[in-house]
Amino acid sequence: MKWQGRRGSSNVEDRRGSGGGGGKLVGGGIGGIILVVVVTLLSGGNVGDILGNLTSGGTTTSNAPYQETAEEQELAQFVSVVLADTEDVWSDLFAQQGMTYTDPTLVLYSGSVNSACGTASSAVGPFYCPGDSKLYIDLSFYDELQQRFKAPGDFAMAYVIAHEVGHHVQTLLGTTKQLDSLRRSLSETEYNKYQVRFELQADYLAGVWANHAQGMNLLEEGDLEEALTAASAVGDDTIQKQAQGYAVPDSFTHGTSEQRKRWFYKGFNNGTITGGDTFNAAEL
Repeated sequence: MKWQGRRGSSNVEDRRGSGGGGGKLVGGGIGGIILVVVVTLLSGGNVGDILGNLTSGGTTTSNAPYQETAEEQELAQFVSVVLADTEDVWSDLFAQQGMTYTDPTLVLYSGSVNSACGTASSAVGPFYCPGDSKLYIDLSFYDELQQRFKAPGDFAMAYVIAHEVGHHVQTLLGTTKQLDSLRRSLSETEYNKYQVRFELQADYLAGVWANHAQGMNLLEEGDLEEALTAASAVGDDTIQKQAQGYAVPDSFTHGTSEQRKRWFYKGFNNGTITGGDTFNAAEL
């Protein structure tokens, strides 16, 4: 992706080097993808509950300034540029619909972090909290993408950020609130089905952003493949099979590898907010 020397976002909050206190994390994300394994091992428990169990704990703080490496500095600049691009794209798309887009804030942290949704450790992966309209990411996830998930490349990371921004778009459109209302009235298995559609819609919205990034001549050869590889790598079925040799569809919360690739690519081809109604799609 062509990003060097371009505008970065002013909506980046750097909390690296400071710890988070105890609490329960409940938020949308690419979304606790590492913990899908744990969810499976615990017989398909609710992702929000599992995250709460793993991220709650005592308060830790640090007053020492964070010493970033040259690689981390470059990656921080990269995610800032990607965030700025999402701001431009979604501001334009919302304006075309007669709406106003409100920029989210991206929080960089290391180890653990407090959010309006509770406290999270970096083990949960990048996530979005609708309570404070902030994206949270530990930049070490870039190494996780390359090494554990075999999804290298800067545009793989851009896909992750665009997916979390997709959750912000869903919050602004009221979709997140509608999903939350279902949590109280459905069984866990039935709710998971809606959660999958919610996450696939965020993948679609990430694809919409990628379409416009291509239109701005920002994509380089191989970028689209990097995003599709990342989407495939974080499918529920792939992660569960890697962890224990088989998948449990009733515990899926983000969609299969094929579904995640399909909806990202559909958004990439369409480039519009409409067309991403995963909730009413006959087939995912």
